[in-house]
Amino acid sequence: MLKANGEPQYMALYEALASEVRWKIMGLISVKEMSVKEIAAKLALSPSIITMHIRKLEQAELIGSRRIRRNGGTHKMCFLKQTEIEIELPSVNSSMRVIEQTISIGHYSAYEIHPTCGLGTLEKEIGVWDDPRYFLDPERVQASILWFGKGYVEYKISNDLLPDQTADAVEISMEIASEAPGLGDHWPSDITFTFNSIVLGTWTSPADFGRAARGKYTPAWWHRNVNQYGLLKTIRIDASGCYMDGERMSEVTLADIKLTDPFWTLRFAVEEEAAHVGGLTLYGSGFGNHDQDIVIRVYLKDETHVQ
Repeated sequence: MLKANGEPQYMALYEALASEVRWKIMGLISVKEMSVKEIAAKLALSPSIITMHIRKLEQAELIGSRRIRRNGGTHKMCFLKQTEIEIELPSVNSSMRVIEQTISIGHYSAYEIHPTCGLGTLEKEIGVWDDPRYFLDPERVQASILWFGKGYVEYKISNDLLPDQTADAVEISMEIASEAPGLGDHWPSDITFTFNSIVLGTWTSPADFGRAARGKYTPAWWHRNVNQYGLLKTIRIDASGCYMDGERMSEVTLADIKLTDPFWTLRFAVEEEAAHVGGLTLYGSGFGNHDQDIVIRVYLKDETHVQ
């Protein structure tokens, strides 16, 4: 078996394999040794072209050749040297190994919200809009969209880190937007993100999107004049600070967010004293423009392992 990887000496091998003619040549001589002239006749190509292809296959050590005397002349006989090739692709950097959790929109563990507000599953609305009591409805665990004018929702997250695992970074990804009565192309809202009671930072959502188009995944039955889609935002906390989509959000680091706690909490809030109290909408799988729920990723340091 020939083993290859990304080292420069194997580039000739990969080039040799990138030809239909050369694959046909290998197919022919896998059955029996053949001369250049015989291969040319079988493939209806000139001997000079076949000679060029043979040279590339020899350089890649895929085929071999020997010369024999036959019928008063010397013939170059070609034979297949390899029957298998094992290609080793670049290994995944161990520091990029990840523990991932997905949290459904309706699986919040605490809330305090004020109208306008509501929830919906993929099939129907839950209860009556603008009545916070329905945020305790048993069906709320099926919710794929929720919205409120001010207040917060909070989620509990299991701590899946093993004792010998150390986090290198934590990422939080969600589709989120403001909440206007109806829709609002210019409806800023200051949304604050808190992890384990540590404020990660505040981001100003520009709008409650949907006037121009429906959400890509928003169900067809959903009302056209209310929340349609948001923006996919990713918060990353590492040893250097806290970032949203690569832009520094705060000075909070991994050391600040208490990853040794038995469980973690994640809160999305629109504070009453915020400069822009424009509400909040969370979109889950089956709503909005990004078919996902809230996703938490923990990237592990390279001396650790995932079981």
